[in-house]
Amino acid sequence: MQQDNDPKPRNTLFGCGSVAQVTTSENSKGEYLSINLGFALGTTFGVYVSKGVSGAHLNPAVSLSLCFLGRFPWTRLPFYILSQVFGAFLAAATVALQYFDAIIHYSSGDLTVSGPTATAGIFSTYPAEYLSVWGGVVDQVIGTAALMVCILALGDSHNFPAPPGLEPVLVGAVVMVIGVSMGSNSGYALNPARDIGPRIFSYIAGWGDEVFRAGAGWWWIPLVATCVGGLVGSLIYELLIGVHHPEQEVTKTIDNLHNLELEVSQKESEKPNQIKVMQEQTT
Repeated sequence: MQQDNDPKPRNTLFGCGSVAQVTTSENSKGEYLSINLGFALGTTFGVYVSKGVSGAHLNPAVSLSLCFLGRFPWTRLPFYILSQVFGAFLAAATVALQYFDAIIHYSSGDLTVSGPTATAGIFSTYPAEYLSVWGGVVDQVIGTAALMVCILALGDSHNFPAPPGLEPVLVGAVVMVIGVSMGSNSGYALNPARDIGPRIFSYIAGWGDEVFRAGAGWWWIPLVATCVGGLVGSLIYELLIGVHHPEQEVTKTIDNLHNLELEVSQKESEKPNQIKVMQEQTT
């Protein structure tokens, strides 16, 4: 797998762009379902664009989980995470540039995090009023664990993997189904880079430190709980599915090599007897 020098703004660009369109049009040019489609299809095309370069590492929680499983080197993880966060930051900046006039018109120039004309939610997730801190942690752990279980299943050659070339479509479908079933509590971040990158941008761009204080200091939950969820999902898949696979191909190969060595060794041991028999026949 090659070094990731390519930030990943695509899924955040289309996802946050869809939120901006729905918000600033006051639901006249989209609704909650279109936001789910924006993030799902953004993920799909993000994977298609970057898979050949970086293995489509769009999500630090997934990259961390793959390191935990021994499928990705720990030494590359910091560089990938920086790239992912920076890519999400650039995506948020692009959405803000494209929708600048619409955001100013909708909010009357007052950039707020909460209230009837709040626009900070275009860029990052915030909890519903009823959601407790513990409820938010549980929400993000479950959602990201579900994402990780499905990703591992789609790439598991010993299970029933996705057909070659269709993996990005099905990963997007996973994001879609999580959005329509687990999104109302806090907006299903699932991805720490997708949340913290745009949150830093909104802090710099005029929304101020309220983006970190809102929701009883909500900002750390999509940053930490998503990573915990990825690890939980990896552990669940390995314990319930991975270790129960039939004999792996590697084991079969080793057994075949062992049998071949025994066969060669047996033939070598038979050679002296064959030579002795031939000598006796000639005499």
